[in-house]
Order: sequence, then structure tokens, then C-alpha cells
Amino acid sequence: MVRRPGAALALLVAVQFMLVLDSTIVAVALPSLGKDLGFSQADLSWVTNAYLLLFGGFLMLGGRLADLVGRRKLFAASLLLFAAASLLGALAGSPAIMIAARSLQGLASAFAAPAALSLLMTVFPNGTEEEQQQRNKAMGVYGAVSGAGGAAGMILGGLLTDWFGWSAVFYVNVPIALGAILLAGKLLPGDRAEARSSGGFDLAGAVLSTGGLALLVYVLVEAEKVGWTSGRTLGLGGLALVLLAGFVVLESRLRQPLVPLGIFRKKTLRGANLVGGLIPMAVIPAIFFLTLYTQLVRGFSPLKSGLALVPLALCVVIAATNVGRVLPKLGLRGTTIIGTLLVVAGTLWATQIDQGAFFVEQFGPEVLTGLGGGTVWVCATVAATAEATEEEAGLASGLFNTANQVGAALGLAILVTVAGSATADAVGDGSALPAALTEGYRTALFGSAGFAVLATLGALALLPGRTPTSQS
Repeated sequence: MVRRPGAALALLVAVQFMLVLDSTIVAVALPSLGKDLGFSQADLSWVTNAYLLLFGGFLMLGGRLADLVGRRKLFAASLLLFAAASLLGALAGSPAIMIAARSLQGLASAFAAPAALSLLMTVFPNGTEEEQQQRNKAMGVYGAVSGAGGAAGMILGGLLTDWFGWSAVFYVNVPIALGAILLAGKLLPGDRAEARSSGGFDLAGAVLSTGGLALLVYVLVEAEKVGWTSGRTLGLGGLALVLLAGFVVLESRLRQPLVPLGIFRKKTLRGANLVGGLIPMAVIPAIFFLTLYTQLVRGFSPLKSGLALVPLALCVVIAATNVGRVLPKLGLRGTTIIGTLLVVAGTLWATQIDQGAFFVEQFGPEVLTGLGGGTVWVCATVAATAEATEEEAGLASGLFNTANQVGAALGLAILVTVAGSATADAVGDGSALPAALTEGYRTALFGSAGFAVLATLGALALLPGRTPTSQS
């Protein structure tokens, strides 16, 4: 029993907020960072891609390590690495050092995120009805900061860069991470030795899964640049699938696998990961294209563009912190479907952008998308972790975070290509560039709505009507 669960929750959500924030906070600083460090235009994208590559590629390994070596230990160690990587980034004097720092940040995040979520499950067990309600509320708060972190990163990144320079977006992480390490020993539950595996570590499985996932994320983030049908994309994509297939075959034969495949027999967990992968495929690209639209078409500054996303971020927080009240009444399936349909409605509404007034064409879509996204994130998190045993907590957390990250990367890669093609067609038909860009963003937003429709069907088919309880 944790003496101060509220304080433990505050610590865990603060760390999660920092990790999500770091996926976007650097974006606004990229132009000045690239100029100071001498990045070429082609290489500048790797400041973002290096973080996403290692974050997405190592999440499943991080989830399993949390179970094997201890969640609090891994949590503290990964935060120490994150602080060191952030300091390295702030002091970087060349592109190579900056990309190395971002890679280390991504690796640390991949270990910290599943450890934090599995610790949250330990702090708020899911047994009695009262405990279930407490966990739902905690998941709501956790979901709120996770959902709002991306949008907040763009706002905070603009402020820090304008006031203190680009290095401030890295320096800000250091005191937060070090403070969290100091508090972890006082507020978080200790690691239970009996929860760890005694059968050794599946090194071959770790290499295959991490290599396959990292390569898959690399292919996704580079596909738009080199072409989806290029030999590089098809060859490396095929190799990634071979590595992942080899991982599945290996895990089915080992007595102590890195990922016991039996966990996928849990229908609710499968549904949670499907929905948890599809909704980022809808929401993350929608945020991305609305950001481009405000800057490249409407002429907003980076800071003003970030502020334009405040309605979405606030609605994520409102939905996520209140969905726990609705879950017991409507059940997991019903609540999730309401959320996915809100995302469908919001992204479809956003397809009407046409250089009109902000409150006419963007405010409403952001409200609906934010409310829907916050609702689904909490529901999917509850579903992904509720039926996991204590020994599977880190693994379930890692799988769910992997679905989120890979889903976001895949959705963005697909829809960036769709938008680019539609824009090129519009230019070919004689449209001016702002109108052509708008046409591309509209087409991509239809794709976002399509992914949200698929998430609705997945929730309908795989999620239970009730809210499941955990296994012990």
C-alpha cells in the first residue's frame, strides 16, 4: 500500500508530461537550432526522427525490462539517462552531437514510459469497485497530461525559444528529471523481487523485437521522403517484417520469452491496442496538418500557431479527467465508441478549412477532436492494462505505448504522402500555392476521419460492454 497515492500520481504524470512534451517541444526550435548548428535542410528532420525512432523501437523492450529488473529502478535509471541526454543536447555544438542526444532521449523515454504506467497500476490496484473507480480517475489524469503534452510542447517550445534560445528546450528537462529521481524513492512502491523472472533474459528476442520495431519506425518516417514504392522502403520494410516474424516464431518456442504470446489471447487487450494505435493515426496527423495550415496558409507565427491548438489541448484534459465518471455507467465499449465518433466528427469538420475565421472553421473541430481523443486514450489505457497480471504490468504498458507510437508514425507517414499528392495535383490544375496546400490538408484530414472510423469498428468488435477488472 502506497502511503501517498496522490503525490505518487503527481510525480508519475509530471514525468509522462515531460516525455510527451519532448516529442514536440523541439519542433518550434528547429529553425534556429538548425541555423546555429549548421544542419542541412535534409538532415534537420533527424532531430525529431532520432527521438521517435528509438522511442518507438525500444518501448516493448522497456516494458519487459520493467517487469524483469524492477519498475522503480528502471524508472529512476531512465530518468537519469534522460537528464544526461537533455544536458548533452543543450550543450551540443554540432549536428552529430545533437542527433546523438535526441537518440539517447528517445531511448530513455522508451524505458521510462512503460515503467511509469506500470507503477501507476501498482499504486492504484484494480480489485474492488472503489479501487476500480480510483484507478479510472488516476488514468484520467494520466491521460489528460499525455494528451495535452504534445500541444503544450509547441506552445512552451515557442516561449522558451523566443525568450532564452533553443537550448532552453533541453535545459528545462534536467531539473524535472533529477527532481523526479529524488522523489521516486519516497513516493513510489519498491520493487518486489518475487515479481521478477528467474528464467534469464531473452536476448535474442530483445534483438529481434527491438531491431524490427526500430527499423519499421525508420521506414515509416523516411517513406514520405524516398517514396513508398522505392527499393529502399520496400527492402527495409520487408526486412523489418522478417525480423518481427522471426521474433514471433522465437517467442512461441521459448519457455521464458521476452513477450509471452499468451497475453494476446486477452481479447480486451487486443482491442485496446488496436484502438490505441488507430486513434493516434487520426489525431496526431490532424494536429500536424492544422499546425501547417495555420503557419503556411494563414501566416501565423510558430507561437501563435501553438496557441491556436489550446482548445484541443484543453478539451483533451477536460475529457480525460472526467471520463472515469462515465465509464461505470456506459461501459468500456460504449464510452470508447462515443470518443471515436467525436474524433470522426471533429476531423470531418476540419476538412472544411478554407482560410475562414478561426472560430468558424477550426475551433469546433478542435473541441470535438480533443474531447474524443481524451476519452479514447483513457478507455484504451484502462482496457490495455486491466486484465494484465502484476507480472505482466510492464509488458502490457510497453505494448500499449508501442501501439501509440507506431500508430502515430504510420498515420503521419501515410497522410503526409496523401497530402503531398493532393497538393501536387491541385498545383497541376492551376491552383495557387495556398489553395493547393489547403486542398492537400483537407484530403489528409479525410484520411484521419477514416482511421477514426476503423477505431470505432475495432472498439465495437473487441471491447467488452463492461469495464474489466484486473487479474491477480
